[in-house]
Amino acid sequence: MLLLPVRVGVSSIHGFGLFTVAPVPVGTPVWRFEPEFDRAIPASVWKQFPASVQAHLRTYAYLRGEDRAYVKSGDFACFMNHSDNPSTGVVGQAPDPVTTVALRDLAADEELTCDYWAFDAEAAWKLGQGSAS
Repeated sequence: MLLLPVRVGVSSIHGFGLFTVAPVPVGTPVWRFEPEFDRAIPASVWKQFPASVQAHLRTYAYLRGEDRAYVKSGDFACFMNHSDNPSTGVVGQAPDPVTTVALRDLAADEELTCDYWAFDAEAAWKLGQGSAS
């Protein structure tokens, strides 16, 4: 669940992206998994979905490595693009629920980015560097 106001817009990184609507100070919480709002879809359930739904989840969700569940955000977080120098992430050993924060001060209308390698078991596929799991 996104924890600050954002907008979806055209991205210079890839397709659409997620943008701040106001300045965001470093350390501001950005996203947190909320089971009542977001969804973790177990592999056993994912396998029962039609190919079109599986493809949608591979694109707009992330694959959690520890339990192989696809995590689908209930809001626009699915439009956050990857960066090798991300503007959001986890600092240290974050307790559950893991909350991502702004890693630096962000300007209004700045694209929010994250490091897919830090949490998505299908980062290689999403970044065009390998096949899907």
